Amino acid sequence: MQSRQINTAFILGAGLGMRLRPLTENMPKPLLEIGGYPIITYSMGHLRAVGIKRFIVNTHHCAEKYAEAFPDHNYKGIPITFRHEPVLLDTAGGIKNIEDLIAEDERIIVYNGDIVTNMPIELLLRKHFELKTSVTLVLRSTGPLLNVNVDQDGFVCDMRHILKNDGVKKCLFAGIYIVEKSFLKRLTAGKIESIVFPLVEMIKENPHSVGAVVIDDGIWYDVGSLEEYEKLKWEGIY
Repeated sequence: MQSRQINTAFILGAGLGMRLRPLTENMPKPLLEIGGYPIITYSMGHLRAVGIKRFIVNTHHCAEKYAEAFPDHNYKGIPITFRHEPVLLDTAGGIKNIEDLIAEDERIIVYNGDIVTNMPIELLLRKHFELKTSVTLVLRSTGPLLNVNVDQDGFVCDMRHILKNDGVKKCLFAGIYIVEKSFLKRLTAGKIESIVFPLVEMIKENPHSVGAVVIDDGIWYDVGSLEEYEKLKWEGIY
């Protein structure tokens, strides 16, 4: 019987932050501050509120800055394990690179380190255990890039229009998802790859293999440009 507990979150912190240069020349994007706090701490606080007990953060660009920001490898009582990527592995490669840190019967929440949201992600946990899929994505009905398609049963049927399957609804991928340890067997160690491609392959094999939950409540920001960063920095988030 599948345990309904999720203890570990993997926060993606290794990106180069090219669109926020020059601010990110000497700083990882998730450590840029908004409201006096590093962006990544908003995700940590969000995850802590749903019972996460351990953070894993991948690093690459200016990795030493994470040690300076979290000298005790801890955030409000929750331990942080940093996993360095000498070569940037993208999302699927980064997840595969932490496989040894995840127990066989475990699942993790993967969370982009450059988003800020207060959406009720407890709905994601509930949906994942209800569907019993190996991956479940958080989607939103509106946003700048509606490139995830959902079928009439609520499963993901296409991403980035790769399969040419429009389904019944186009959504934004919110950058938060649950992954079962078993899914990692599909990934190749050391391969630089987006999570999108293994998910599309899985959908081709089984149309009901990638679950989804649409969560439109709450705010959601992808800190993806200098203009958006400056706006959030000065106007605030909530």
